[in-house]
Amino acid sequence: MPKEQSSSSKWYPTEDEKHPLIRRFKPRAAKLRSSITPGTVLIVLSGRFRGKRVVFLKQLRSGLLLVTGPYKVNGVPLRRINQAYVIATSTKVDVSGVAVPAHVDDAYFKRVKTAKATKTEEGFFKQQEVTKVELSEQRKADQKAVDASVMAAVAKVPALSAYLNAHFSLGKHERPHDMVF
Repeated sequence: MPKEQSSSSKWYPTEDEKHPLIRRFKPRAAKLRSSITPGTVLIVLSGRFRGKRVVFLKQLRSGLLLVTGPYKVNGVPLRRINQAYVIATSTKVDVSGVAVPAHVDDAYFKRVKTAKATKTEEGFFKQQEVTKVELSEQRKADQKAVDASVMAAVAKVPALSAYLNAHFSLGKHERPHDMVF
């Protein structure tokens, strides 16, 4: 019996052909966890303020959470936090009277670009000097305005100010997955 010839050729290109990668991912805001509602007291798990309790104000367009300490109680300013790095507690604060300014959004928290030092000996030593970034007057005024209304809501609940000020930590045999917050 004669061999049947296959219709495909035995020629292969020496270089791989590049095909465009089809990317169907569309970034959108994360769905808010059901346990997190405006006024919920959250425990921050990572970052500079880990172990602090904060009050949740609203979810920003990027999906991050807008929280405040209040600053006067525990030193946590208006901040954005990813909901993966917080634990929601059952404690709630009535923040219906808190008016968050409309200009407080993701662009509000964007860092200011600094000029890079030149690659000279003088530039190298100048780079080692730490420059302190000053907060704008706008930011300070926004913090005071939001904190004043949050503090009024916190004052209505007995011992809530002391609870927000207390640092969260775990002991040797405490398991967070067995706890009810």
